[in-house]
Amino acid sequence: MYGQTPDTTLSSNKNIRDKVLGDIQDNLDKKTKNIDQTLAKLDHKVDSLDQEIAASRDARDKADKLLLRVQALEKKQQAIEENELYVYQANYQSAIINLVSMDKEIKPLVLFNASKSFFSTLNETANPMNYPGYQEWYKHFYEYIQKEKEREASLAVLNDFVQITGNITGATPIAGPVSQALFLGINSYISSLGSKKKELRDQSQKMLLLTAKLSQFDYDKDLIEQQWEIVQKELEKLQIHYDTILNQNLSLLRVPRDSYNAEFNRETDAEKRYQFLTTLRKDASGLVTDRKTADAKSWKQPIYYELMDVQSLKLRFGDLTFDIRGILAKYKELTFKYHNDPEIGLKVQALDVKLNALNDTFDAAFDPNDYINSATRMYLVN
Repeated sequence: MYGQTPDTTLSSNKNIRDKVLGDIQDNLDKKTKNIDQTLAKLDHKVDSLDQEIAASRDARDKADKLLLRVQALEKKQQAIEENELYVYQANYQSAIINLVSMDKEIKPLVLFNASKSFFSTLNETANPMNYPGYQEWYKHFYEYIQKEKEREASLAVLNDFVQITGNITGATPIAGPVSQALFLGINSYISSLGSKKKELRDQSQKMLLLTAKLSQFDYDKDLIEQQWEIVQKELEKLQIHYDTILNQNLSLLRVPRDSYNAEFNRETDAEKRYQFLTTLRKDASGLVTDRKTADAKSWKQPIYYELMDVQSLKLRFGDLTFDIRGILAKYKELTFKYHNDPEIGLKVQALDVKLNALNDTFDAAFDPNDYINSATRMYLVN
């Protein structure tokens, strides 16, 4: 229910979490076993008393046995309510342990650190200035723009763009509304080159083809990046919501956020982290008991809301990991599309290596199916 077989090595955050969840499960199993035995004995006693009451002809004896039967039923109800308390204690303990353990999951630093290399290479692949001969050719093209910008509107547009960006050789606009003016300008430049400049003309035609390929690559890339930006924004929202729920529960347990950060979040000793979670789960169990003592009628409702908040967080993050996996698959489709392209294929192949590393990092850190399944099964239904 709460975790797999406990790993006593405590070699990772997941192992620490699973060991504590295993402790919670073991403790609940022992209590549940005792309750089951108590209920079985009481059921047997009630059945025996029923038979004795039915067989008795003595009014006083019947009254005594009826009293014993009522007492047995009261003890049975008390045991059932005690078992309900144990279940809520275990569920809230599970919620708290999952909640504090989510911090490093919602901030997938390993994934995003690995993604820096990929996205850097992705942008380099889309930048024509990183291809052999382009920068030198672009200098000639830029001189042509300056010379003819007063005569051709497309060249004037290109010149304005260069003035706005303040970057002549750093990048060339190949996507968006400027791309049409760019291609018109390159075509104009090629047309201006006479037969005596055949080498420059041939080079310009190659650069036009390269620019066109990169324009399409940039377009395909931007479609994927739009989805990536949506996921990043959702992660940011989830982080804010997570912090709210975490602070709320730490406050309920009277655990200062600074103590949580020092003793768990920033603590590097695995055993100390385990001990912190063990203390925390015991505090969570005590809180449930206190809630029931203070309000015997409606103590379950606020606990239930806390359980649902944590489960909702885990499910939302599980959905986002699915979205990230889908985006990585789209990047894979992108690299496959251009993998053997004669103009940009070699750069894309280098990009593919970084993408494979990013995929491996993601798969090692996250399993969306497992994450969502564990979220839906994190509580025992009473």
